[in-house]
Amino acid sequence: MAAESGTPQTEDPSPGLNRRKFLIGSGALGGLVVAWALWPRSFEPNVAAAENEEIFGAYLKISEAGQVTVIVPQSEMGQGVYTVLPQILADELGADWRTVAVEPAPINPLYGNRLLAEQWAGSMMPVGTEKLADNAPAQWIAQNVAVREPFMVTADSTSIPAFADSFREAGAAARILLTKAAAARWDVAWEACTVENGMVANGAKTLRFGELVRDAVGQSLPDPVPLRPAGAGNLIGQDLPRLDLPSKLDGSANFAGDVRLPDMVFAAIRQGPIGETRLKSFNRAGARKITGFIDVVQGGEWIAAVATNWWAANRALDAMSPIFETNGFLADSEKIDTALREALDEGPGVRFLSRGDTAGVFDKDNSFRARYGAEAAVHAPIETRTAAADFKDGGLELWMATQAPVAAVREAARMLGISRERVTLYPMLSGGSFDRNLDNEIAGQAALIAREIGRPVQLVWSRAEDLMHDHYRAPSRARLDAAMGKAGRVSALQVKIAAPPSAREQMLRLFDGVDNVTALRSTIGEADAKAVAGLEVPYDIPNVTVDHHSAFVGVPTGNWRSNAHSSNVFYLESFIDELAAKAGIEPLSFRMQMMNNQPRLARCLTGVAAMAGWDGGLDGSGQGLACHSMRGGHIAVIASASRGGSGLEVRRISATVDIGRIIHPDIARQQIEGGIVFGLAMALGSATGFQDGLPTARRMRDLSLPRLAEIPPIQIEFIRSEEEPVGYEELGVPAVAPAIANALFSATRVRLRQLPLFGEVS
Repeated sequence: MAAESGTPQTEDPSPGLNRRKFLIGSGALGGLVVAWALWPRSFEPNVAAAENEEIFGAYLKISEAGQVTVIVPQSEMGQGVYTVLPQILADELGADWRTVAVEPAPINPLYGNRLLAEQWAGSMMPVGTEKLADNAPAQWIAQNVAVREPFMVTADSTSIPAFADSFREAGAAARILLTKAAAARWDVAWEACTVENGMVANGAKTLRFGELVRDAVGQSLPDPVPLRPAGAGNLIGQDLPRLDLPSKLDGSANFAGDVRLPDMVFAAIRQGPIGETRLKSFNRAGARKITGFIDVVQGGEWIAAVATNWWAANRALDAMSPIFETNGFLADSEKIDTALREALDEGPGVRFLSRGDTAGVFDKDNSFRARYGAEAAVHAPIETRTAAADFKDGGLELWMATQAPVAAVREAARMLGISRERVTLYPMLSGGSFDRNLDNEIAGQAALIAREIGRPVQLVWSRAEDLMHDHYRAPSRARLDAAMGKAGRVSALQVKIAAPPSAREQMLRLFDGVDNVTALRSTIGEADAKAVAGLEVPYDIPNVTVDHHSAFVGVPTGNWRSNAHSSNVFYLESFIDELAAKAGIEPLSFRMQMMNNQPRLARCLTGVAAMAGWDGGLDGSGQGLACHSMRGGHIAVIASASRGGSGLEVRRISATVDIGRIIHPDIARQQIEGGIVFGLAMALGSATGFQDGLPTARRMRDLSLPRLAEIPPIQIEFIRSEEEPVGYEELGVPAVAPAIANALFSATRVRLRQLPLFGEVS
């Protein structure tokens, strides 16, 4: 008999963070500040330790054999966080890198990402208070939300800037404790001891970490804990072997798809069109003909087939021919385009950036206007959504890659009607993500299937399911107006962006645990600061305004590598190039004359011009320029491109980058290079339209992604800097598409104003 179940009505008894937390104190923040000041905020580490290990705080444990295990609370998605954060700690500790290992952190408020909470505060706060995100009390609230709730989220390139200080302090504290233990044995002052390569020394006397751990945990720490002088360690700035690489090379690394449990079965899933969808019917008899088929599980708006292997489960779904019924809005490209155009031209806007005054400065003689657009874009990581689950004795064990482990646990608990404490999550390595793993719907699906089948189950979404039920990068339209004075000087710039309130919608899914349809409906008409991200406008233009015009597009949207920077920088940097052409000034000089207050970005521009042999972007040269500052990092890109009979040919991409002090140069280079390739893919494809509630892109071949032979030579040069290190995982993406578009204009005098460049955005 089939196991059939709808979504349970039982709510998670410990709902955790949601937007109501920001409503305490009504319009004033004082009530919330007072209430939280009285809230206990002491948390103990819940790191598991073996018999021969000692725990040194939340981020470190050391064994008697001398192995140093670093606890990392951020998801490893290929970006190198399992190496860079341990490298910071190990450098401050004085560890031997050959003895360093890494493991994921358990759920604990100690690992809250306070920087991300602060950055997302505007999207989590109630409607009408978005601009308070920069208010000091609001930022204090956001930081305390991260500490007092388990705000464990990996996103927006925050891993290094959010956790570098904590890891450095953890390393310093352990170093002092080990040093004190050694000094006590030698009867010397601990300040007279040195630590290097996993050993504490005093003159000719040495002791290894492992020999000291038992005594070290009993020592006391000075206040404050002294840090090493900058550069005193021997690991920062070195291309150390990645800690996650050996297991990936020999195949021993475990991803969610590698999990195998006794008596495990395998599940495939079908979900209906985007919207208010329910399963109407299916042909059970067809599935019984498939060898290996076991059973069917229904989840209201989805159906899963369970079999002895995934291929059999997927074939069983084909044989069942499930039919879904959808009420209300069905996503459609023409409707999306109409909604965006109407929002841009007729809808109300909320101003998020204003300097000077643009009122009355535009007239027909001095102004220039252009319209741009971008389609919804998919994530399409190598690894589709995958989770393994085992429900027994009223508790659930869950194996999956997630950027928001608390949300994953909550979703599984909600689906089963159990408390979150009954769910054990094992965070897995991720085969890429680009923020796809902020979606945790699969956790509930796998949990329900495991309970109904009564056996451990591994659920894998097919590529088609992954593309059809993505949380897309928001489609958008833009209108840019500029007023130009004498000598081509830009006196005013007005930017209007029509887009859904993607971040606010995502906050509801992540922290309130609502479904896609509820999140879409609940945020209709809301303003979203993140919809205009990337439009801080680094140029010295005296009068600038940036407005968001909220639009309902009927498809779930969310974080995507570089988020709205990916489209908004394309709009801004393409428009700046258009203004340079109108002024008759070559694009580099045009930008440099407006760089009075951006010395680091200006240096990137001059650096890439020298490296790439900038020729002024002359007619027919095929060189295009773009630049961007993002989350403290800076980049300038020059692309050499042309359009021929076979399509777009990008011959070379050069970039000069300033990301402050570099911890691991090779990983930094990999991430910038990977971002550039991602930006190239965005320029060429990665997008989808919609018809009858479903995306038109359902296979990788539908995405027009560049193949290996089409990836041009990429030159990257880092500017040496002693500024604080910043997150760089997304920095390489935004400036690539406008650089290519500007290069194509130089080569062909044709201006492309849409993403993908050869798409059809009106």
